[in-house]
Amino acid sequence: MTRRDSLYRRLLTWLLLPLMALGALMVLQAWIEARHTADRAFDRLLEAATLAIAEQVQWQDDRLWLDLPPAALEMLATDAEERVFYALYDARGRFVTGNADLPGLPRDDDATGGQLHFRDLVWHGLELRQGIRRASLEDWRSRERFEVRVAHTREGRERLTGELLRANLAYILGMAGLAAAVVVLAIRGALTPLSRLRHAIRARDPRTLAPLELPLPRELAELRETLNELLARMRRVKANQERFIGDASHQLRTPLAGLSTRAELALRQDDPQRWREALEAMQTTSTRASHLAVQLLSLTRLDNPEYRPELTALALDDLARGAVRRHWSACHRAGIDLGLEAPDAPVIVAGLDWQLEEALANLIDNARRYGASRITVRVIAHPPALEVEDDGPGIAEDQRLLMLRPFHRGSDDPDGSGLGLAIVDGIARSHGARLRLDAGRDGHGLRVGLHFPEESA
Repeated sequence: MTRRDSLYRRLLTWLLLPLMALGALMVLQAWIEARHTADRAFDRLLEAATLAIAEQVQWQDDRLWLDLPPAALEMLATDAEERVFYALYDARGRFVTGNADLPGLPRDDDATGGQLHFRDLVWHGLELRQGIRRASLEDWRSRERFEVRVAHTREGRERLTGELLRANLAYILGMAGLAAAVVVLAIRGALTPLSRLRHAIRARDPRTLAPLELPLPRELAELRETLNELLARMRRVKANQERFIGDASHQLRTPLAGLSTRAELALRQDDPQRWREALEAMQTTSTRASHLAVQLLSLTRLDNPEYRPELTALALDDLARGAVRRHWSACHRAGIDLGLEAPDAPVIVAGLDWQLEEALANLIDNARRYGASRITVRVIAHPPALEVEDDGPGIAEDQRLLMLRPFHRGSDDPDGSGLGLAIVDGIARSHGARLRLDAGRDGHGLRVGLHFPEESA
């Protein structure tokens, strides 16, 4: 089982990692500062020791003489038990006295008189801190120059560095703990509105699609508005589905009741001829109900506000020829002249072939049902348009907009559903086309056209 990602964990990681890196830098800085502080403190002692020794150098019996005071070296001897070395050299660099023959400065790093020079060196396997002071006698009889060299091991410095570092570490760790606690509390406080949003969504009745009304910060308010937009779209889809269920139940109730009645009457008869008549009537009714169901499904899909078909390039003249071929036999049996008018060059638009085929089928079927003797399918190139014209009774001008409403019928034809033109109108809108209902030639009949925008060609 994979571990789910957590926003809380990610925020902790991205905030605490920089804090840890900053803490590491602070520890490093504390160590450097502790080392520098310890070096400065012991260098002051080393300076005092060289000065105390230099002040005791005298000129006796034509040579340098040193009466070393015990305090000069004791100041460098701490509880860490460092080893302390000293030596006195004359102006020519000859060893005069001391407890070790300490090295001097290189020629390119020579110290000038009266100045103290510090350096770190490794001498006989020992890490030493050395101070070298050059001075001269202040006696009126002699101005002899000399050099005092003092060195000691680093135990005391390391111990003082550790003590200073531990003191700083306690401060750094305290600040780090406080910062981590503040970060954790801040993250929890910042995520509280998100938790409230989650609880509000969980507590909602799954059957309600009402918008969320919850005060939230600006960033989460955008998420709330996005959720409300999704809920609004779901409400539109739900309303469309409920409308379809209501329309379907209302429109299919009559043919289904007719089927039941026909079947019940036929069961009461013993005459086979009556049975045949009942079966023929039932077949007609079931065909009408099936056609009505298909139209209802088409209308519902077109009325779905979330339905966004992907349009592709297609030729209107090819669609028109296919529609004429499919409906020619039915029209020929009914004595209807079905023809095609199309330009020689292809007329290309962006659309869905099955929707435009369904639109042509509905227009041809409507013209055939309502008394047309001649039906013409016409393709126009500029601007691109698809028309179906007939010489039937037509539709009065004040009734044309009403005919686009679902289930509105302009006659008492029991076979009509009042959905044909509504479906064509939905197909036109899904293609960005304009549906026009006009009178046919010489003011007779009806011409229905789907006029596509120029940019779709």
